[in-house]
Amino acid sequence: MGKITGFLEVERLQEASEAPQSRVKHWREFVLHLSDEQAGKQAARCMDCGIPFCNNGCPVNNIIPDWNDLVYHQNWRGAIDVLHSTNNFPEFTGRICPAPCEAACTLNINDNAVGIKSIEHAIIDKAWAEGWVTPEPPESRTGKRVAVVGSGPAGLACAQQLARAGHDVTVYEKNDRVGGLLRYGIPDFKLEKQLIDQRMKQMEAEGVTFKPSHYIGKATDPAATKGLAVITPEALKAEYDAIVLSGGSETPRDLPVQGRELDGVMYAMDFLRPQNKVVAGDKVEGQVLAKGKHVVVIGGGDTGSDCVGTSNRHGAKSVTQIELMPKPPETENRTMTWPYWPAKLRTSSSHEEGAERDWAITTKHLEGKDGKVQKLVACRVEWIKDEATGQLKMQEVKGSDFDIKADLVLLAMGFVAPINNILKAFEVDQDGRGNVRANTDDYRTNVDKVFAAGDMRRGQSLVVWAIREGRQCARSVDEFLMGSTVLPR
Repeated sequence: MGKITGFLEVERLQEASEAPQSRVKHWREFVLHLSDEQAGKQAARCMDCGIPFCNNGCPVNNIIPDWNDLVYHQNWRGAIDVLHSTNNFPEFTGRICPAPCEAACTLNINDNAVGIKSIEHAIIDKAWAEGWVTPEPPESRTGKRVAVVGSGPAGLACAQQLARAGHDVTVYEKNDRVGGLLRYGIPDFKLEKQLIDQRMKQMEAEGVTFKPSHYIGKATDPAATKGLAVITPEALKAEYDAIVLSGGSETPRDLPVQGRELDGVMYAMDFLRPQNKVVAGDKVEGQVLAKGKHVVVIGGGDTGSDCVGTSNRHGAKSVTQIELMPKPPETENRTMTWPYWPAKLRTSSSHEEGAERDWAITTKHLEGKDGKVQKLVACRVEWIKDEATGQLKMQEVKGSDFDIKADLVLLAMGFVAPINNILKAFEVDQDGRGNVRANTDDYRTNVDKVFAAGDMRRGQSLVVWAIREGRQCARSVDEFLMGSTVLPR
């Protein structure tokens, strides 16, 4: 490494961000990337540890020590080349990835991990500013045609890799804009959408064709296909040499309690998606706003956090977030968990903007008046280990019932499976969780020339896992089409 003793001399530096009281007044990103000098110093903290566990902690296997060394020496052009060799979209991961690489950092055993994510953020932002991110069209075309269904990170990564291998790639998206959950699932204050648009321009110059507002499947659901061009799987198979199913895991987990049908109780994505459309300049009729309301968010993950941040920007009267599982420890036992992803309390930027948080809470029922929700009746639970099975079982704490005032209840408890209609239309086998059955060796389904990658195959996961699966699936598709491949795995 460039500075062997850097980890002893330099403290970890967090990226600067706009104060909570001012950033809740707009929808723009508010985290600033490190300066060149700051990034160089932070990169100096990367140890000559011998075995870089960060590489394996990162799902796309970013070559982290190498680009840290390059940043330390201010060789930014070399750093972006190394970063792009494993990650098609570091501007996404540098903003919204939870950074499992940092949990695996050797320095994290007894100190603050290297700020890998912040350095990645600095590298890609500088690369875009300097004009180093340019199209990489293939030298020749293969004449093979590939359809990618779904334009989230898995589909985009797969499409870009296949286009660079010389195939004619068309990406189909049911929404009116490309990007999948990157576009309509993640608020703009975490990921501004021009980042997607600039990658689209690069990919179009590389030969990728985008077709939004296209529904792939059978036109049996008028609500799902309204206003969309419908293409059947049979038509797609007849036109293309290979098909990749790379949609998201979009079936949300429901809350089957009394009062679920009340007005003001809704899925998180039905709350977040319209706001992203409004920020994009669309007029959305009937948008549900949190302004002046007591908001309760059920679910403690990233989607729940996004609901908190969005509610605060709407001007909610109060925001309460509850979670079924127990409160995690403030600090993990690193000797027990490293280099794996630890269970510990995490406070997001949205939580910093204002929210009451509570754990080990279950919803018993919802109550309302005139068809509108007014309160959530909950109770505390404890998790007891079953001696026979070793599994934790939930048990209500007697006499712990309490009410939470609620004008808007947002269900953010995760996603259980892909939309089933498309899987049935393609007649692909599904696993026990309802995902497409395909392994990570070749990503092939039971249907000839149909592949699957990303959340549709592995279930709800991280953007970085989606990119990994998209890249690996592209390699398998290329090998299927050409008999061999030079695409990296």
